[in-house]
Amino acid sequence: MFETLIVVDGRQHLIGRLASIVAKELLGGQKVVVVRCEELEISGPIWRNHIKMMRRREKKTNTNHERGPFVQRSPSAIFKRMVRGMIPHKTQRGVDAINRLKAFEGIPHPYDLKARKVVPEALRVLRLRPGRKFTNLGVLASGNGWKHAEILKTLEEKRKVKASAYYERKKAQSSLREQARNEADIPADVKATLELYGN
Repeated sequence: MFETLIVVDGRQHLIGRLASIVAKELLGGQKVVVVRCEELEISGPIWRNHIKMMRRREKKTNTNHERGPFVQRSPSAIFKRMVRGMIPHKTQRGVDAINRLKAFEGIPHPYDLKARKVVPEALRVLRLRPGRKFTNLGVLASGNGWKHAEILKTLEEKRKVKASAYYERKKAQSSLREQARNEADIPADVKATLELYGN
């Protein structure tokens, strides 16, 4: 059964495992949005992953260096490129699948109001052996040319303040609704129905 949109919170997910699951969903026709890509994680120590990324950046064409290969620097672009490698992106089916994916650093406006999901099969705490080293993708990208980590940190702090205010407002409204329901003279069977449906 398809959902209109799946919003996945990338925090503390292993990037490769999450990418493979997202690729499968995209090929099945599902629209997926991955937020907080800077909080994705890669297995292995940071020095090893840094060396691998630097080696990838050194590769150029022999004839014209402007032709690539092109190396992504932002965490969301790195994740999208990884998903692209798991999809037949040169066929029309693959192109359509890639167009169903969106990835962001932080949680931008339309998606901060939607319910976010986690993928247990890709969570680091469940999939990586305890004691193994891992690398935060945002830290790795910052060391390789991504320059927006500080701006993103400021925006995330503002978003968390707004979210906590929204939650307090919602909690106050629900308590007032509960108080009004208790004070009102409502028959017991109607009260039970209201409690069942949460109104």
